Amino acid sequence: MATTTDQIDPEARADERFGLEPEDLLSLYRTIYLSRRIDDRELLMKRQQKIFFQISGAGHEAVLAAAGRALKPGYDWFYTYYRDRALCLQLGVTPYEMFLQAVGAAADPASAGRQMPSHWGHADYNIVSASSPTGTQFLQAVGCAEAGVRAAKLGLDQAVAFEGDEVVLVTTGDGTTSEGEFWESLNTASNLKLPVVYLVEDNGYAISVPVEVNTAGGSVSKLVSSFPDLLIREVDGTDPVASYGAMQEAVAHCRARKGPALVHAHVIRPYSHSMSDDEKMYRPDAEREAEVGRDPLTRFPARLTEEGVATAEQLERIRAEVDELVAADAERAEQQPQPGPETIYVHVYSPEVDATSDEFATEPEFGGDPTTVVDLLNACMRDEMRRDPRIVVFGEDVADCSREEYLDEVKGKGGVFKVTAGLQREFGSERVFNSPLAEANIVGRAVGMATRGLKPVVEIQFFDYIWPAFHQLRNEVTTMRWRSGGAYKCPLVVRTTYGGYLAGGAIYHSQTGATLFTHTPGMHVVCPSNAEDANGLLRTAIRCDDPVMFLEHKHLYRQTYNKGRYPGPEYMIPFGRANVVEEGSDLTIVTYGALVERTRKALRQLAKDGREIDAELIDLRTLNPLDMETIGRSLKKTNRILVAYEDAKSWGFGAEISARIADELFEWLDAPVRRLASTDTFVGYAPTLESAILPQLDDIAAAITELAAY
Repeated sequence: MATTTDQIDPEARADERFGLEPEDLLSLYRTIYLSRRIDDRELLMKRQQKIFFQISGAGHEAVLAAAGRALKPGYDWFYTYYRDRALCLQLGVTPYEMFLQAVGAAADPASAGRQMPSHWGHADYNIVSASSPTGTQFLQAVGCAEAGVRAAKLGLDQAVAFEGDEVVLVTTGDGTTSEGEFWESLNTASNLKLPVVYLVEDNGYAISVPVEVNTAGGSVSKLVSSFPDLLIREVDGTDPVASYGAMQEAVAHCRARKGPALVHAHVIRPYSHSMSDDEKMYRPDAEREAEVGRDPLTRFPARLTEEGVATAEQLERIRAEVDELVAADAERAEQQPQPGPETIYVHVYSPEVDATSDEFATEPEFGGDPTTVVDLLNACMRDEMRRDPRIVVFGEDVADCSREEYLDEVKGKGGVFKVTAGLQREFGSERVFNSPLAEANIVGRAVGMATRGLKPVVEIQFFDYIWPAFHQLRNEVTTMRWRSGGAYKCPLVVRTTYGGYLAGGAIYHSQTGATLFTHTPGMHVVCPSNAEDANGLLRTAIRCDDPVMFLEHKHLYRQTYNKGRYPGPEYMIPFGRANVVEEGSDLTIVTYGALVERTRKALRQLAKDGREIDAELIDLRTLNPLDMETIGRSLKKTNRILVAYEDAKSWGFGAEISARIADELFEWLDAPVRRLASTDTFVGYAPTLESAILPQLDDIAAAITELAAY
């Protein structure tokens, strides 16, 4: 089906009310007026230093009130942005609850005092916690819609709550449509015919940047007109009746599962962007005054009286009631306490599921012959997908064959390293599928799915290309539970390959920057060195209730020295429990990943050369949480410690371990903490360069010898 575009002309359709009764129109007016009065009250509170930030939805109220009426709170799903006060009021959020967020109260249902005002969220109405980064909501909304569609097809009504004709609304300003994730989301929403309504609230400015600078041709609805199955409606967003007609049509299109829809609503911005902005610096008086006649706060009540819907006295009673409510709720909220400092760590990680606990310490039940890391990772995913029907696996090239009609004719891809081979054949294309070549698309959609109750286990093909998804990982995945005060969570697993030692990997197939994720609160970071650990740790990652970055070293995938036997479908290893690979008394070596075996070889080479050193070798297994207890116990025995890691030396993960040793274990040291790592460069393609850059056996042996002799 081709894209359908139309513009609703309020003048030509002035007599049409799209089924709205007089009481509906008065309800819309009340919401519009209430939204503006809350904004005005917050502006006053900010000047009185009773709140600490304010950003208004002034001028956007009409289309937002209409959108709230066209959709169903607690049935449909909502991904908002900061102008959406009137939408949230129409859905059921109270003025008091909004003021609670403005004053930073612990009782704030959107964030428990953790987010700025106008960062909407309310679990009762399916308003998913909003964040400050512009544009991150699009892919999450697509993933949310996808979760409902896939859950319905898979018959997961006992595991995932969904409605058969639910719709996801995602809102945005015109400026944010310049973000790449907007276009990535439209691509997937159209490709999968997902029930997503995009509401573009176009006030002509992104802070001070006018629309013609942000958008080629000045109209985003014209730019997106080639997306298949995308219904497009352009409307005067200051007219609540015309806006309701446009929204009603868009919602009906999505409920009928005809594809996504986009409503391009032209609104105004009578106030500056925020209280930190002064629009008089870039908007002339004439432009600002021209908008006054379109303000829904004055235009809509005039229409109501002109059309005989209400008398001036009725409207005045509504305003008086609203004014009294706003004043009372603001004063009541001002009395509410802020969260105590003892609460800062609450909801960084799951309060119900502790992946470091003995609950995840299970004994293996070995079977079969030793096999590779790849094979045991694959076996774990098969086990877990059989156990939990909520698990979905997707990413670039992870499916056996996207064109299912060829599955009987071809061997199948199953990942560039074959880790996901055969999963699509066993579990079907609704649970194992390929994504576009777009890393943010993978992670953003996974956020929406995880929020709904699916368990995404996604693959980023190479760590080197994870950076387009870093915005989602750092600002969305890890903050969701904390910033919503526990109302929402985002338990997912991101598998990715990393590391060098492959000869020819060069700059963009050798990166190892785990430290950027260990530095991110709320995320577990796992780094197995052998097949059995990979199996047990991945099972823990899937069953835990937090986001997990699961790092798989390419060099270790098919080595013979780290093979292991299948440990059974219930084998798990708790996070934060290192493995003492070899015991010793002369010094301690702390490492992980590919350097575990390299360090063992270096120790054997020293012994062969007659320079045997009795070293204790610790494989961390997880980088966050970090097992300082095992490190400390070993150091108290050896009094010397070497930290070896593959990443660049400066500001790397070893620096954090070294700092904590100096801080917590200084009195046990008989020598300086030593670090061995890659050079502070990129990894070169030529084998001579790679050898000089990455830690080699001779480098490890030299570092061990020097430290032992200190």
